[in-house]
Amino acid sequence: MKKIALITAALAATAFATPAMAQDAAGEGRVEVRGGLATGGGFDEGFIGAAAGYDFDLGETVFVGGEVSVDKVLVDGSDELYGLTGRIGTKAGESTRIFAAGGRSFTSGEDVWHAGLGVEQKLGGNFYVKGEYRHFFSDFSDIDTFAVGGGIKF
Repeated sequence: MKKIALITAALAATAFATPAMAQDAAGEGRVEVRGGLATGGGFDEGFIGAAAGYDFDLGETVFVGGEVSVDKVLVDGSDELYGLTGRIGTKAGESTRIFAAGGRSFTSGEDVWHAGLGVEQKLGGNFYVKGEYRHFFSDFSDIDTFAVGGGIKF
């Protein structure tokens, strides 16, 4: 329970602190919603989630960032999955970002490492859509997720 409270506090702190950081740092904050398919261990289930993060520009074509997230598999009794994720990527033109991501995910049952790849496409204004693949390295059964989502940058 302490772990869930700590992750929830981190999510809240990031959501409130990110707009203030966006004014001082070379980069941008973001919040998003996502959903998709989780597969592995003999199941294929849908999931939904949300994330808040910040990306720092490292020149014209490279960026690094981090995010906090929460995801929920749409099955009765499943735990929420809280995540801390770093990412590094390249800007492919004015409106596309391609990235690799990795970090740690936490549930009440097991903490696991995850890694993945994704792409973001700016739509116009501050809105974007994204697609992302993640692999979760579990002691019991590895899980793969395929997600699509959208968000706003500030």
